[in-house]
Amino acid sequence: MADLFLQTCWFVPFYGALGALLTLPWSSGLLRQRGQRPAAYINILMTLFSLIHGGIAAYAIAGQDRYQLVFPWFQAADLDVSLAIEVSSVSLGGATLVALLCFWAQIFGLGYLEKEVSLARFYGLMGLFEAALGGIALSDSLLLSYGLLEMLTLSTYLLVGFWYAQPLVVTAARDAFLTKRVGDILLLMGIVALSSYGTGLTFSELEAWAATSPLPDGVATLIGLSLIAGPIGKCAQFPLHLWLDEAMEGPNPASILRNSVVVAAGAYVLIRLQPVFTLSPIAADALIFIGTITAIGASLMTLAQIDIKRTLSHSTSAFMGLVFVAVGFGQVDIALLLLFAHSIAKALMFMSIGGIILNTNTQNITELGG
Repeated sequence: MADLFLQTCWFVPFYGALGALLTLPWSSGLLRQRGQRPAAYINILMTLFSLIHGGIAAYAIAGQDRYQLVFPWFQAADLDVSLAIEVSSVSLGGATLVALLCFWAQIFGLGYLEKEVSLARFYGLMGLFEAALGGIALSDSLLLSYGLLEMLTLSTYLLVGFWYAQPLVVTAARDAFLTKRVGDILLLMGIVALSSYGTGLTFSELEAWAATSPLPDGVATLIGLSLIAGPIGKCAQFPLHLWLDEAMEGPNPASILRNSVVVAAGAYVLIRLQPVFTLSPIAADALIFIGTITAIGASLMTLAQIDIKRTLSHSTSAFMGLVFVAVGFGQVDIALLLLFAHSIAKALMFMSIGGIILNTNTQNITELGG
């Protein structure tokens, strides 16, 4: 039975997408008789299925060598574009962690947004969040990861702008979307350039290619810097860091995922690309410099904040800065440890402050305390 779950582990991200699809009758207003809570229950059930499936698959792969599942997508002449899934303890562990945190956030949101009239739309967007995050955790293809990061950018825009009747919320959603687009465009340029020099766009192929096929210094530097730009935007690093602060205008249950696993998705792609950065000392130094500046600057901004949600958002940027520094020094294991530890801790912290906000009706730290 465990082998069956392992062989079908590629379906784990689709539970979230299926849940989002099943909420359409409620979010579109076709079903009104029983309110919108059934849509929330369906999404929570789908997330629970994802958690169980991913957990059993992760248990089955423990102690075994990693391998790939390859799905051909487009073939023409010499062009062969395939989407690869990595089946390993790390990838399945990451997908299971995503499902667990999504499950927590959705259970939390059921009470936090009890009186929300657009509850079905919120849970549909959370399902898209879960699908993109689970796909990134399992992906062994740089092209697939890029597409899922784009899906994540769209989901972030829609969730930050959830209360779109408020002008400030619309501005925050637009700024978050445009800021991320800057990094995404540069990342796409790096992927196109890398496809011209490398032997493939899977992370496994890139690791082997980087060890045996050095590039001219200038080319390696430009490719490395462009590949860094995408994670800079996703992880809210300097100078593309202010979007995470503005994103606090969205619902708090969405902030749980945004500050725990959404920023971690960009850092996870960065970690998978670490062998490419070894080709250019300048790219590695840039990672260390950007991470250090962000860690120090965001920590100082955290001390100056009086809004409890914005305080934690800046601390997220600071912690991701440490991940950038670890990748710059080539310490991939430490970076992964920081990533997994931060995801769990930050999710619990945002659920805690959600309870504080719900009971005190304030986010101002100066109004709290004994």
